[in-house]
Amino acid sequence: MEYSNTSFTGISIQVSLSGYSFKVQTPEGLRISDWMGAEHLFTTPEFQRRYEQVAVSLLTPKMCLVPEVFYDPQTARAALEEVCTLEEGDFVETIPVPSQASVLVFSNSIGESLSRVIAQTVLPLSGEPVRVLPEMYYLLRQLETLTEYNKIVASWADGYLHLVIAQGKSLRLANVFQAPDFTTAQYFLFLGLKQLQLNPEVSTVCFRTPLSPEARMSLYRYFKGVVQL
Repeated sequence: MEYSNTSFTGISIQVSLSGYSFKVQTPEGLRISDWMGAEHLFTTPEFQRRYEQVAVSLLTPKMCLVPEVFYDPQTARAALEEVCTLEEGDFVETIPVPSQASVLVFSNSIGESLSRVIAQTVLPLSGEPVRVLPEMYYLLRQLETLTEYNKIVASWADGYLHLVIAQGKSLRLANVFQAPDFTTAQYFLFLGLKQLQLNPEVSTVCFRTPLSPEARMSLYRYFKGVVQL
């Protein structure tokens, strides 16, 4: 979601097991929130209005990206089970990612209900609830807005690093890594760069989730730039 027009109203909300954060654009300006607990849901002023655009993402680790040429709706669940553990009752969904000529297969069944409550509470002008999509979908979409040749976009929350790396228009990595702390998240970030032979000193890393001052300073030690999207 881009916010070039200051008269535009839009909100992008990221949800995990531990809470949520959001980025909201109104005529009064842009606000990026810190990570917030579910107890603040019904007292968050930004959630008490409707917007021209609403996006709700869930940081689910249950996802895989399948090239269009290999995608078969009948085997979508089996493809996802190859990379993560699914319970019998887990619901599997798909969404096309045309920019990558791929289909994102995912499950939002991670034991939370906050994302569904938010989608029913924060509505677009039409009044119709938006679909909750995986955070990985928005990471991949974000690549389209970046102008540098090395494109690195990540989110980190609840012990998982969601990471995409591209060079030009070529997607090189899209994965979720188990990272219980930010030091481990950085390890997987640098491991991905090393395997792809990318130099962080000439690259900018972009995070969609809020970064603590300590995390931001740690990244600045290695990267040319650190951007909070």
